[in-house]
Amino acid sequence: MTPLLSVHSVSKSYPGLPVLKEATFDVASGEIICLLGPSGCGKTTLLRIVAGLEAPDTGTVTFAGQDLNDVPVHRRNFGFMFQDYALFPHRDVFANVAFGLRMQGAAAAEIEARVKVVLALVALEGYEKRRVVELSGGEQQRVALARSLAPRPQLLMLDEPLGALDRSLREQLMNELRAILKQVGVTALYVTHDQEEAFAVSDRVLIMRARPENGEGGWIEQADTPAAVYRYPRTAYVARFLGFRNLLDATVLGPGSEDPHAGPAPYAYRARTVLGDIVASDVAERFAVGESVSLLVRPEAADVRPAGEHGENLLPGRLISASFRGSYYLIRTEHSDGVVLTCEASATDEDL
Repeated sequence: MTPLLSVHSVSKSYPGLPVLKEATFDVASGEIICLLGPSGCGKTTLLRIVAGLEAPDTGTVTFAGQDLNDVPVHRRNFGFMFQDYALFPHRDVFANVAFGLRMQGAAAAEIEARVKVVLALVALEGYEKRRVVELSGGEQQRVALARSLAPRPQLLMLDEPLGALDRSLREQLMNELRAILKQVGVTALYVTHDQEEAFAVSDRVLIMRARPENGEGGWIEQADTPAAVYRYPRTAYVARFLGFRNLLDATVLGPGSEDPHAGPAPYAYRARTVLGDIVASDVAERFAVGESVSLLVRPEAADVRPAGEHGENLLPGRLISASFRGSYYLIRTEHSDGVVLTCEASATDEDL
């Protein structure tokens, strides 16, 4: 399938400041893509290049097969939604939502009908005459979304759209936001530094990384579905960015079963670590004997056993702390060579 949006080898830098390094990805029609990464990795710059607000130093951006290099911003028919919403405080909700339609020269009857439709879509029916300064943060966010959707954009770009909201409201709205975008069927590029938000909203996540201290701008470290990124982080950087702390240097000893390569992934390997030999049973890629790897001990995959037990994947250690978190205990254990692991144990675990 031909992608709707294609970004190929896009790089950007300012004097003394590398920003992007050969970013490449495709977006299918109707797909929601999240650019996820820490501050300074080039997420917003990449969004601005797609929008036409910045020009890349190298690389191309095409939409529906057309090179956008010479297409001005106002002719791309792309929509924007920003963290600060950029609403007009002196205008009411209707005027804010109608702004893009009026800029397109739509007739009054068409504007009224379209505003009514998008306000219903964001659950703000009857708010037309409200002043935006009288609205809550969540309501202003909905007005901003309605305004960006009203002109029927070919591509909607959202830059930290929930960043100004408190945590509880953000959690409520991020699921609603995905449902609205899917109902409309709009293709979307979504920028955030929040992992939970990216996973809840997107079809695919593009995790970005930068090393400006080495003169390297941001690049895409891994691109996949939220579930695949979480289950199979491909690099130690991605694993740490997702919050996984239990990474051990390891050497592949051989297969963890008689025939680890019979059929598709996941595979199983036996690896040697400072804590002893471990069988990794959920491996997405193939590795050679003797290869150096990073081994992830998943926090949810661990449990606590009485001292003195022996068997595969049992790592002797000392319990440092057990913090009750409702459905589980967050436990910290210290092992040989001072290695500390953080894991989750069932709240019903009697050994705690």
